[in-house]
Amino acid sequence: MSHNADQDGGFRIVIAGGGFAGGTLALALARFAPKTCRVTLVDAASPEAPRDPDGRGLALSPASKNLLTAIGLWPRLEPGAQSMDAIEITDSPLNAALRPHLLGFTEELRNDGAKAWLVEAGALLDAITEAVDADPSIEVIAPDTVEGFETDAFSADIHLASGRTVRAALIAAADGKNSRARTLAGIKCIGWTYPQMGIVATLAHERPHQGRAVQHFLPSGPFAILPLKGNRSSIVWTEDADKAKALVSGDPDMFAAELGRRFGHRLGTISLEGPARAFPLAFQMARAFVGDRLALVGDAAHVVHPLAGQGLNIGLRDVAALVEAVTDNARLGLDIGSATALGRYQRWRRFDSAFSGAVMDGMNRLFSNDSAPLRAIRDLGMGLVDRAPGLKRFLVREAAGATGDVPRLLKGEAL
Repeated sequence: MSHNADQDGGFRIVIAGGGFAGGTLALALARFAPKTCRVTLVDAASPEAPRDPDGRGLALSPASKNLLTAIGLWPRLEPGAQSMDAIEITDSPLNAALRPHLLGFTEELRNDGAKAWLVEAGALLDAITEAVDADPSIEVIAPDTVEGFETDAFSADIHLASGRTVRAALIAAADGKNSRARTLAGIKCIGWTYPQMGIVATLAHERPHQGRAVQHFLPSGPFAILPLKGNRSSIVWTEDADKAKALVSGDPDMFAAELGRRFGHRLGTISLEGPARAFPLAFQMARAFVGDRLALVGDAAHVVHPLAGQGLNIGLRDVAALVEAVTDNARLGLDIGSATALGRYQRWRRFDSAFSGAVMDGMNRLFSNDSAPLRAIRDLGMGLVDRAPGLKRFLVREAAGATGDVPRLLKGEAL
């Protein structure tokens, strides 16, 4: 019997956090890791607690769709998913009479493998939670949290708030941007907050959107319209922090008027489907994605500007990479929590996440201002990209998660 194994010769993985990243990680490990790997999910949320309906639109890249298909979730999501059939990018002052079309992607998305899909956040979380609850091979401990752990050469003893101690070969921290497990491991972050907030809301509108997503770059920040199923769209509106707070908590008519100025008239009359919410925007990157017998996943590892809606996709890339590293090691009977196994995961994910985050940060800084010379340079650049089919195809493949060293699950390949 190996020392880092449980009494019956298997490995245990404890996942802290049962959100998008933690839940999909549990499902993927249960599906693909050898039976010797046992999965325990520790979640702070009570399984019985009712959840607020969350109609936010989440963009799933083709690579993320491949992962959700592999773990059996896509058939449940597809009936409520909306394909993104066109993307239009404009850059103008708020009061501009015309918003010139600078860059568009339509032809490039015709190929089915390049298309993103929009699903509602609540629907995705419900599908993940129900699938985890229905999987007899996943042990769920909830409501509970990881309060501390010690590691040695062979295993980690993980102490839960309830007083229980669980022994495991690996801890996967998927407990969000203020990750307790990351803090316990002494992993520092680099990052900053933006002087902006994000406002999210779901709207109904009179006319069909034809699957078109729009990104308006406005001086206070990007305003994105993401198509949902039916005559509905999700908006992600970046605004100066003070103004965003005032808009969301102030007079609903004032909010509707400001929203209308940004949304435009193309889709006819619009109405809010639920309350608009504002949240602070930040950039955060963990200095290391791994510690002793610990791997950071999702927001625990990185938080990026929501400008291109890539936060969830970057987190799902973490999931696919960690599942592949763990599964390959476990099949060979090697220690899944060893520095070698975790080193492979970190090399795979840290540069990619930092690069994606830096691109988002740079674009936000480049576009969130009212400088005429900068606008001229931006618009020239986007106009050139719009006339370069090869570059547009590359950008679509990059957003689709199809460039670089891609984990097998994201390519739709079996593990």
